[in-house]
Amino acid sequence: MEAMAINHEKQWNFLKRKFDLEQLSHAYLFSGKKQIGKKDFAKEFIKLINCQDQRKPCQKCANCQTIEKGSFPDFMLVEPEDGKEISISKIREVQNFLSYKPYYSSACKSVIINNAEKMNWEAQSCFLKTLEEPKGKTILILISSKADMLLPTIFSRCQAIKFLGKPVLSQLEIDEEKKLLQELLKILGGGFSEKFKYVKSLDLDQQKLSSILEVFQKYLRYLLFFKIGIKQQAEQKYFSSVPAILEDYPIPKIKEIINLSEDINNKMIFTNASPKLALEILLMELQQN
Repeated sequence: MEAMAINHEKQWNFLKRKFDLEQLSHAYLFSGKKQIGKKDFAKEFIKLINCQDQRKPCQKCANCQTIEKGSFPDFMLVEPEDGKEISISKIREVQNFLSYKPYYSSACKSVIINNAEKMNWEAQSCFLKTLEEPKGKTILILISSKADMLLPTIFSRCQAIKFLGKPVLSQLEIDEEKKLLQELLKILGGGFSEKFKYVKSLDLDQQKLSSILEVFQKYLRYLLFFKIGIKQQAEQKYFSSVPAILEDYPIPKIKEIINLSEDINNKMIFTNASPKLALEILLMELQQN
């Protein structure tokens, strides 16, 4: 079993079988949680398609090695830069890349768009044309942890492959998450002026706000399961030192707050709204509750 596919055996076997039968789709959507190896898996899939050896992917041929390095002329990786959105200009670069014949006659022109939900509305609309009018031997792979943020027409034109799994966090990342959560919960007990002062003091960009909201949602879900009698041993240990400020919140209110924080997090992807303003809105909503 290929190293990168070992945690996603069912998905790998499905795609390998389709490849052997020459029944590959021209577009795939790899969806699942963050940091579970979707991008590495996608690169292994591109190697499989373009490998020069009988044992595919061999990891040793020129194609496999240049795909790994990102220098294979018939492979393009698109990612958002510094947490920003993927603009229409990037998608036009993809279209230009696909308009040329493969550098190697036997190769398949391949594009991976990582964090595809970061495509703004214009970029998604532009990409839709590429999906509707595939050119030659091409493979398009969208990778997303928030596939519901993609246009339904994009979703419907891709072969969906779901990836299950839980990302493994380092102790440093766990400590940072706890710190963010403790700061947020602590400030919930303060007044309006204290909340504004807290938000103003933060060095906050969209990426950090997303981290704050995600760990807050994780805590709320833990609290929700706790209230309905489902014990989560790992999460209980994780949140043991976290202030229980929201324990008195009724279940419907916790669900409402989860939906609100998810909505704010999702909307940040498609707007240029100030992250500080978005956090202020969430804190004010919590104050009213």
